Amino acid sequence: MSQRQRPNLQLDRFAGLYLWLTFIIVFGAWKPDLFFTTATLHSVASSNAATALLGLAVLIPLCAGAYDLSAGATMNLSTVVAVWLQTERGLSIGSAILCALLVGIVIGSLNGLIVVKFKVNSFIATLGVSSVVLAMQSMIVGATQPVPPESSAWAQLTTTTIFGFQMIVVYVLVIAVLAWWLLARMTAGRYIYAVGGNAEAARLAGVPVGRHVFLSFVLSGLIAAIGGVLYGSLYGPSLTYGSALLLPAFAAAFLGSVLLRGKFNVWGTVAAVYILATGIQGLQFVTSAQWLGDLFNGVVLVVAVAFAMWRQSVAGKARARVKAEETQMASADAS
Repeated sequence: MSQRQRPNLQLDRFAGLYLWLTFIIVFGAWKPDLFFTTATLHSVASSNAATALLGLAVLIPLCAGAYDLSAGATMNLSTVVAVWLQTERGLSIGSAILCALLVGIVIGSLNGLIVVKFKVNSFIATLGVSSVVLAMQSMIVGATQPVPPESSAWAQLTTTTIFGFQMIVVYVLVIAVLAWWLLARMTAGRYIYAVGGNAEAARLAGVPVGRHVFLSFVLSGLIAAIGGVLYGSLYGPSLTYGSALLLPAFAAAFLGSVLLRGKFNVWGTVAAVYILATGIQGLQFVTSAQWLGDLFNGVVLVVAVAFAMWRQSVAGKARARVKAEETQMASADAS
C-alpha cells in the first residue's frame, strides 16, 4: 500500500481518545451489566469532579513553568474553613464560601511571593507552604473532623441534578471554559505560556515574567479553594483528602499534555481525569482491589512525563537539524 493510501490515524494527536475507547470496549465487554449503566456514568462524572478541579489548579502554574504542590492542602483547608465557619461561627453559606475562597487566594499569593520575590524554587516553596497550610488546618480544628452543616442549601450546592448529572460536574465545565478562555484567548494566558516555554526569552521580549508567575499561583489557589468548597458540599468535611488527590491531579495534567497539542492544556487535563477514572473504574469492577487507583495514577504520571520529555527531545533535535541545514545553505549562498 502506498503512503498516500495508508489511513492516517493521527495517533500522536488522538492517542487519549483511542485509549479511552479501548477502556470502554474492553471493560464494557467484560462487565457490561456494571459498566454500561447510567449509574456508572453519573458516578464517574461526579466522583472525579474534585480531581478535575485540582488538575486545573495545578495546570496553570505548570503552564508558567512552575509547580504548586500546596494545591491539595489548599483545597483541604478551604473545605474545613467553609464548614467550620458555618457550624462553629454561625456564618451564612455565602460568607463562609467567600472566606474559603479568600484563603485560597492568600495561599496562592504567598506561593507567588516566595517564588517571585525570594527566588525560591517553586517545588521547594510550595512543598513548604503545603506543610504550613496543614499546620493551619490543625490549628483551626485540631484532629477533630468538623460536623457537616445542617443546611439543605449547602448540600444542594452540588447535589442538585441536571440531566442526571450532579451540579458539581456543571461547575467543572464552567471553570474549565473560563480557564481555557484565559489561557487560549487572553493576553495573560499567552504570556503565561511564553514564560513556561522560555522565561528568559519572554523577559527579553518584554513579558513581565514575575507578574505572570505570581498570577498563575493566585489562580491555582483560587481554583483549589473552589474545589474545596464543592468537595465539602458533596462529601462533607475531611482532614486528609487533599493530599490523596494531588497525585491524580498532576497525572492528569501531564497526561493531558501528551494527549492534546503537546503542551499543558485545559481540555487535555479534563479528558485525562476521566480517561484515568474510566480505567480505574473498569479495573475495580473486574478485581475490586482498592489499591488500583494509586498504582494506575503513579504509573501514568511516570509514563506521561517520560513521554513528554522524549517528545521535547525529539522536537529539539529536529529544530537543531533544521537550523543546521539553514546555516549550511546560508554559507553556500555566501560562497
